[in-house]
Amino acid sequence: MTSELTYRERFARALAHQAVDRPPMDLGSTDMTEIDGGPRMLAPLLGLDAGMPTADLDEAVLQALDTDIRGVGHVLTPANDLARRLSDTEIVDAWGITSRWNGHHYEMVGRPLAGATIDDLERYPWPDPERLDPAELAQIEARARYLYEETPYVVCARHPTYGIMELGCWMCGFDDFLYRMAAEPEFVHRFFEIILRYQKRVNELYYGRIGRYIHFTTSGDDFGTQTAPFLSTRMFRELVFPYFSERIRQIKTFTDAAFFHHTCGSVYDLIPALIEAGVEILNPIQPRVKDMEPARLKQEFGDRLVFYGGVDTQILLPQGTPAEVYEATRALIGILGQEGGYILSAAHTIQNDVPAQNVIAMYRAGAGAP
Repeated sequence: MTSELTYRERFARALAHQAVDRPPMDLGSTDMTEIDGGPRMLAPLLGLDAGMPTADLDEAVLQALDTDIRGVGHVLTPANDLARRLSDTEIVDAWGITSRWNGHHYEMVGRPLAGATIDDLERYPWPDPERLDPAELAQIEARARYLYEETPYVVCARHPTYGIMELGCWMCGFDDFLYRMAAEPEFVHRFFEIILRYQKRVNELYYGRIGRYIHFTTSGDDFGTQTAPFLSTRMFRELVFPYFSERIRQIKTFTDAAFFHHTCGSVYDLIPALIEAGVEILNPIQPRVKDMEPARLKQEFGDRLVFYGGVDTQILLPQGTPAEVYEATRALIGILGQEGGYILSAAHTIQNDVPAQNVIAMYRAGAGAP
């Protein structure tokens, strides 16, 4: 697959809402655009040697698909006394959250701050960013520098910390934390203050080293359900916005990279606040979710946001035919990709119920191949 623009030129034009030869494409550069089992799962259909080393095979698949973006980094976890293995199937992480393996992935089953008070927050053994592994940070920096200086690809820095709202829901339980957002805002503010303090120090250690080598960085915090946001716009602005926007502002002191935010669900009502906070790229654009129709989003916010994702993972990819996936993807590009402003990927992780032929069809459509 040949193209007129370089990967970085194409990304820069898409980010600037300028016409491109095709949309930039991504598979696996972020935690939210992966495929179960890795890109190597597509190797047989692309005629690649499955006996290659795993990392080489994954890269060969990305090159065969002509994707534009490569990722670096991950959520960082300081060493502490909370993290431990309870059994073959249960672990406790550095935040004190217990998770159980269900055969496919870990599910959170233990909430260390369920029913906690503000005093409990003050006494809790929070992870210490000063205990991050310097060798791990050095490896991430070396990888980012290599991608930036030695490859032609757009470099994406995966976020080094969890989102504030998701951590609240994970540590307290969804019902507990959402109740507190309505009834105990003082608790929520104190929780967010503690998390933001942690985030800012990690950001300093992380982006201070790799900020010069990246083109955009991710963030993840789900604010929506299938039919509506978790909270009203007023509550979002009062409780979440101050901390979310401050995190973005601080990251921008270390890098000129664009800011990408992933929030599942129906967040139409929150989009103006997300833009005001500093979000430049919105992901995942789930087209079957209420009020998130691509044409509507492009018309109302297309001059202020770049859209990233959009290929339906609920029905189209798992149940459609390759021809249907191809045509739907071409139609989506025609909507979201007008005058740039769109990066092609699935609307979330491609799970193992999606036929490999459908994944190939999506990227063929993105490349404009027949």
